[in-house]
This record gives sequence, C-alpha cells and structure tokens, in this order.
Amino acid sequence: MSFDLVLFGGTGDLAWRKLLPALFQSFRHGSLPAGGRIIGVGRNEMSDDEYRALIAQRLAEVEADKRPNNGEFAQFAQLLHYQRMDLSHPGDYAALRDLLLQRKADTVVMYLATAPSLFSIVVEQLGACGLNTPHTRVVLEKPLGHDLPSNMAINAAVRQVFDEAQIFRIDHYLGKPSVQNLLALRFGNTIFEPLWRRENIASIEITMAEQLGVEKRGEFYDTTGALRDMVQNHALQLLCAIGMEPPISADADAIRNEKLKVLQSLKRWTPETLSRDVVRGQYAPGQIKGQPVPGYRQETGVAPHSQTETFVALRTEISNWRWAGVPFFIRTGKRLAGRDASIVVHFRQVPHAIYRTPMGAANRLVIHLQPKDGLTLHLMAAAQSQGDAGGVQTLSPAALDLDFDQRFGSERVGAYERLLLDVIAGRLNLFVRADEQEAAWQWVEPILENWQQANANGEGPRPYAAGSWGPGAASALVARDGHSWMEEL
Repeated sequence: MSFDLVLFGGTGDLAWRKLLPALFQSFRHGSLPAGGRIIGVGRNEMSDDEYRALIAQRLAEVEADKRPNNGEFAQFAQLLHYQRMDLSHPGDYAALRDLLLQRKADTVVMYLATAPSLFSIVVEQLGACGLNTPHTRVVLEKPLGHDLPSNMAINAAVRQVFDEAQIFRIDHYLGKPSVQNLLALRFGNTIFEPLWRRENIASIEITMAEQLGVEKRGEFYDTTGALRDMVQNHALQLLCAIGMEPPISADADAIRNEKLKVLQSLKRWTPETLSRDVVRGQYAPGQIKGQPVPGYRQETGVAPHSQTETFVALRTEISNWRWAGVPFFIRTGKRLAGRDASIVVHFRQVPHAIYRTPMGAANRLVIHLQPKDGLTLHLMAAAQSQGDAGGVQTLSPAALDLDFDQRFGSERVGAYERLLLDVIAGRLNLFVRADEQEAAWQWVEPILENWQQANANGEGPRPYAAGSWGPGAASALVARDGHSWMEEL
C-alpha cells in the first residue's frame, strides 16, 4: 500500500523529537508500509537534500537507541522530501496538490503538527484545492483548542472538509503499550472484571508526575497550564479506560461510545466542590536530585506574575451503578519529587479481620505507565514467626510484580510509532472522537471559570517547592476520604 504522509510543521520541535524518530523506528522494524513518502512542510526555502541533512542532524540528538546509523539513515532518507509553504497562501496548496498527484498514493495523511490556531486555515485550504479526497486522512495534534468554544469551532471547521471517519485526533498516551495493557487487563482477562466495581474498590488514583520543569516551552505553557495540558486529555482518557463498561467489540466506535458514557457520567461541579475538591499549585524554587532549580516564574518565557498552574489535584466520581460513591483522584504536576505515571486501584479492606495486619492494610493494584511499564499487585501474606506459634497469625505485605519491558522488551512499539501506523492503516480505535473531546472540555470548563474568578480576586495557585509532591492541600484532599497518595502509604 503506497502512502504519502504530509507533515505540516515538518521542521518543528514535535516533528524531529517524536514523529520522525517514530517513523524511522517503524522503518527500521520493517512495519512501515512499502512505497511510502514523507513530505515535510515548512516556511523556509530548502531542497530535499537540505531537509534530509537537517533531519539527520536532529535525529543525532534523540535517545541513543533511536538514532539511525549512517547506512540506516541513507535508506530512510530516500523517503524524505520537502515542500516550502506559506499556510495562508492558496497557491502553495495548489503546488502541494501537484506534488501529490505525481504518483497518486493509495493513502494520503495530512499531519497537522502546527499551532491549533492554524488548524481551521489549513483544512479550509485543503478542501478548497481538492485535497480532501476519500483516501485522505487528517491528524490533529493536541491541544485542540483552548476551551470548549474554540474546540467546537475547530471541530466544526474540520467537519466541513472531512468526514468524521477521516479525522484522527491524536492523544499519544493512548498509543503507549502500558495503556494497551490496561485495556487488555480489563477486557482480555476474567480475573479482575468481577472485582472492578464499587463493592470491592475503595478508591482509584491517577498520577502523572514529572520532575522536569517547563524547559523551553515556557511561553506555550504559560497560556496553557497543567489542566489543559494534561488533565483535559491524557488523564481523562485514562479515567475512561479504567471506568468504562466492556464494549460490545473492539471496533473504534464501540470503544469510544463507552468512553463517552464515562465522561457524561462524571459528577458535575458545584461552587462547593470546586472550592473543596480541586487544588492547583505552581512550583517555587527548590531542588531536584540535589541541584537547585528555579521557580516557575523565573523560567524563560513565563510572565513574572504568572497565575498559571503547574500542578492540579482533584477528586471526582463516576455517577453510575458500577462506580457510585467511589472517589477518583487525579494528580499531575511539574517539578515534582519523581517521574511517575501510574494508576493505583485501592481495594477495600477485608470485612472481618481474623489475622493481625499492619494498620490500614489492604490490597492494591498498581498499573505502571512510565518510566516503568507493568503491574504490581500488593497482597497480604502469612509471615509465620516463632511468636505466632499457636496464636493469631501475622500477615505482612507482599507483591507480585510483572515488568512488561522485560517480558516483551524486543517486541515493544512506541506510542507515536503505533499511532502513525494506525493512521496509515485507517484504524480509529486509539483516536478521540469529537463528542468525547467536547464532553471532556465541558467537564473542565467550570474549573477554568472558577480559577479565572479566583485570579481576579487575588487568589492564585498555591506555591510548592520544586522537588516536593505538590501543595499540602493535595494530601488533605485525599485524606478527607480516609485515603493517601501512593507515596504516603
């Protein structure tokens, strides 16, 4: 199957850090369909050879195991081409059309790795010059809008040019092997599904913690913040995977229908819950791995009196029969004490204790997303000692640990590699439908409005020291339900 992948923003940060390394990996693994062509689009004048030299230089900076050697890149480079375009100029789209018509590939992928403000312009011009053929697919990179109205406006503009089945709204978290294993855990095994409900589960926490600060993204991040950057998309997609009902099949719409039901069932915000169940913070100067690091307001590109949050913790519930009354805690932040993305399922304690156990002991299932990828099941096991002879037995914590990187190491496929191959093949399972996205924005909108009002009243985010686990209020948030974050157990 021949394909053309047109990479708008082909010289940008996302292209060389994520997309082109992923395409190279699929080329190296032999999974990239034969007869492919990758066309980088940018504003500068450049020949194909100059573009290839630029990409060779950039790929030399990625992780060592993802770098091509000279021979590998020489082969991969034959797929790379360059097209100069001013995205506001209709004539440049006509030139792109002429380039694509040279060989009439079976599939054409338009990947919009640009600022979201350009999405509507690009798709309108693609439609105007006839580049919205039935074999064309368009990929929209997050963030898709800044709020609900802007998201709906982008979706409406794209749907005027492309059918929903041609639109691939990408969330790279859904392509992670660990997230695939979360779905496999639930719907490919019988052991957990009967337990996966309010009668057995006390609470669920989702943590997406980073040690890094905003790095070189200060200007972008200062207009985005942690809620838009991580919660509205990644965290809510994970919550859907945990909370959804079993779909009737593995078809894209069957899965996305169940995810949408979860988003529609999330408890709506009230003035009381907005003030009680949402914590926002902003990192102050501190230490990471023993080295001093600046506070958020000292980062390049950040306003000196910024009120942008770099940390969010919140409590919510899914209001349906399976989950009624079970608190779901979501936490994400930058410059935290560790890099960790995980889901922790806290099971209820035994209803009648016949053994001695540590205070508050209960089973937990930890689903590790990064940097480790695997599962850890925390159990209680007999720890027979001399003092127990003839008396009440003492139980101690024990863990069953499954490391997917060790088990499947040679077979692992990265998130962007998986998603790019799915786009080329036309598989929508791991992409977000418009109504899902709009439901997620609808749910976070009251939080954004509440913070805007708080900022006007001089109530900004709570400061926390870089290298900590965030504001103390985040611990109080879970403690009110009698729970603790994983690192506090």
